[in-house]
Amino acid sequence: MAASLQCVRIPGGQGMDSDTPDRLPRLRSGFRHRGRSVTRLEAFVDAAFAFAVTLLVISIDSIPDSLPALVIALKGVPAFAASFAMVAMFWAAHARWSRHYGLDDAVSTLLSLALVFLVLVYVYPLKMLFGTFFAWISQGWMPTPIKEVRGYSDIVLMFVIYGVVFATLALLTAGLYLHAWRQRGELQLDPEERRRTGGEIAQFLWFACVGALSTLLAWLLPQMGGWLSGLPGLTYWLLAFTGFAYQFGASRAQRREAAA
Repeated sequence: MAASLQCVRIPGGQGMDSDTPDRLPRLRSGFRHRGRSVTRLEAFVDAAFAFAVTLLVISIDSIPDSLPALVIALKGVPAFAASFAMVAMFWAAHARWSRHYGLDDAVSTLLSLALVFLVLVYVYPLKMLFGTFFAWISQGWMPTPIKEVRGYSDIVLMFVIYGVVFATLALLTAGLYLHAWRQRGELQLDPEERRRTGGEIAQFLWFACVGALSTLLAWLLPQMGGWLSGLPGLTYWLLAFTGFAYQFGASRAQRREAAA
């Protein structure tokens, strides 16, 4: 006999094949696959991220029409690769969030649309920052998108804009995971899913702190000199400690659930 599955909708969710989430398939991350049906919001976010990557490419002056022009274009590949990786990081975070929780409510829509808006703004300071960085470490061999640098004031503005947008993107992503945490009862998250959700929140809050610290150091840049002038950029190496932030958040969420 063919058993029919009843499709029910949890509060704020995309729908499940059963009222018991244990019957949902498990992902490699350990989460149950709640977001199996792609919503229009998720499709829109994916398209917007793809368009943001396109802006990174087509912002190069023109299609190479000669071998020297091709060489110049290829010199910009490292900056494009680094920029692509940063955009892909936020896209992957949103994709994980969609698959793990399947939320499709007003708060999720608002946060996702704000994330898309900032990503489209983010591509310009992102490409400028990485283009300038690779031009600096290659002693001008790689092209820079900045035609003219008038002094420290321009560098300060570049780091401030990048830091503010990066920190805001991280806060919005943390907000998505925090929203899922608040819906943990309705989503019926198991202890391991709750632990991992706490880790995701802490991870992106750490991103936001690093971006805010870089912005603060950039404001102090005119009073610095020598190697200290590169501190706003070097601050982002603190992202290497993201794993510790994730474990801290995961452990804290686990202790909180145990105490409750």
